[in-house]
Amino acid sequence: MYSGLEVRVPFCDHRIAEYLYNVPWEMKDHDNYEKGLLRTAMRDYLPDEVLWRKKSPYPKTHHPKYRALVSERLEELLCQPNAPIFELVRPDALRQLLSEQRSQPWYGQLMTTPQTIAFMLQLNYWLERYHIHIAV
Repeated sequence: MYSGLEVRVPFCDHRIAEYLYNVPWEMKDHDNYEKGLLRTAMRDYLPDEVLWRKKSPYPKTHHPKYRALVSERLEELLCQPNAPIFELVRPDALRQLLSEQRSQPWYGQLMTTPQTIAFMLQLNYWLERYHIHIAV
């Protein structure tokens, strides 16, 4: 990036993201539309088909095999009583997560059940990799 060209999609300019990060939710959700304030502010600069398109997150992990793989890994993790994630999350809550099938996201657009399972696995990896221990 030092001597290259940096290309960003319309709403990914870091200055806009940094500014809007601190805006209260009521303003961000202007007109009950995700990124409503940003979209309204940009209406004179972008064509409507770009401005009002539905978000399309990447990656999309809705394939049933993905759910099966992350569930298998979480089941393996549940057999490790000293896994660092258990300093933050109760094993029974993770077992309950394995039995759920959320069609509505838990958080954001990507956090349905398979993505939440993957998040827990990534959290455990991070805690383990960097030797993080939670002081109680």
